[in-house]
Amino acid sequence: MTPLQQVWKQARRLMLATAVLLGAAGAARADMTIEVVGTGATQYPIAIAPFQNEVQQQQPVTPVVGDDLKRSGLFNVIGAGDLSPVPYTVAQFNGAPLKARGAQTALIGTIAPDGDAFLVTATLVDVGSKNTLVTFQRRATAGQMRRVAHQIADVVYQKLTGEPGAFNSRIAYVVKMGKRYELQVADADGYGAQSVLASNQPIMSPKWSPDGGRLAYVSFEEQKPIVYGQDLGTGRRWKIAAFKGSNSAPAWSPNGQQLAVTLTRDGGSQIFIVNADGSGSPRRLTNTGEINTEASFTPDGGSVLFTSDRGGSPQIYRQPVGGGGAERITFQNGYNASGKLSPDGKTLTLITRTERGFQVAVMDMASRQIQALTDTGLDDAPTFASNGRMILYETDIGGRGALAAVSSDGRVKQRLRSTSGDVRQPAWGPLLK
Repeated sequence: MTPLQQVWKQARRLMLATAVLLGAAGAARADMTIEVVGTGATQYPIAIAPFQNEVQQQQPVTPVVGDDLKRSGLFNVIGAGDLSPVPYTVAQFNGAPLKARGAQTALIGTIAPDGDAFLVTATLVDVGSKNTLVTFQRRATAGQMRRVAHQIADVVYQKLTGEPGAFNSRIAYVVKMGKRYELQVADADGYGAQSVLASNQPIMSPKWSPDGGRLAYVSFEEQKPIVYGQDLGTGRRWKIAAFKGSNSAPAWSPNGQQLAVTLTRDGGSQIFIVNADGSGSPRRLTNTGEINTEASFTPDGGSVLFTSDRGGSPQIYRQPVGGGGAERITFQNGYNASGKLSPDGKTLTLITRTERGFQVAVMDMASRQIQALTDTGLDDAPTFASNGRMILYETDIGGRGALAAVSSDGRVKQRLRSTSGDVRQPAWGPLLK
């Protein structure tokens, strides 16, 4: 744990300590279920009909698409499985019964055997005009079918909202089961959790590379915090930062070639830039006697945001990567930390301290106004989805660490419930190709 965490976060960490130390032992992988509370200001009514051969081929696609859209809080999903006949193509489509149910659009499609795989065709149709709004087609094996479903949901989401979807992405997090820690990755809907690393020593701060193929994280397996990198395809691990003292808080640059890390090798907590492959010497970015940590890059890679107490209390600063002075960017409230910019650079997510405690908040970068989004008081580690619409974070529910998500406008809230262990330290990965 860095000095910043020891000093600034002592109050909330002490409140969480019992849950962390007494995390129940359970299965090797945490299965997530998502509970959604609240809806967006606008809900798009969409009918989803079962795809042709979906049941016969035992390849459920539309249930996954429907769950994705419902989870966003922006869609009112209307069932169409009882239509007779069920439309699979635009030529078969009759919008009258769906219009009577309030649907404005409908998703129809087919799953056709294609050698050792399947050809999935999905069409979004305007119920009133029967016009095709968008068509998606992909060849996929049985094992890739959930991925295809998430891709379809992303296509529908973008067509109807005008914003990119983020369903076809993954999350990383740390589960503590008894005395054992496990770094896991799963789909954004919590499905298909896989273990990346298991250890009897703490694992912290996982961060996704921009290409989604690598993770950086902190492991205490050598009895001190060291920043590791790991290729998720091959399993290869390497040390990114293993200097004297503490090595912590990794953050990837947008080009994936460098990371910002917090090092105490010179006696203080300072931000350094290091190469992603662990080569070369670290380049010091901050140079003050105060604590500097929790770095994150701006989307253009030109600057780093970080938390520092140089002004007397924890606040977020911005400093050019190429050198120059640091600019304080948060002034509202006496504690602001863990800042990360949205992909478009217009919104900052952070942890702010209010009368409720430590809450996930957003700050409009133009007005610099901070708005708390959550109704909990022990939040930490906020991380944006790739489209900037949702924020995943760690909180405390019933005395145990859990993951939750909230929309950037605060209207939609999700709780990701795990059946095993204490779950913390989330990171939301990029959209998969």
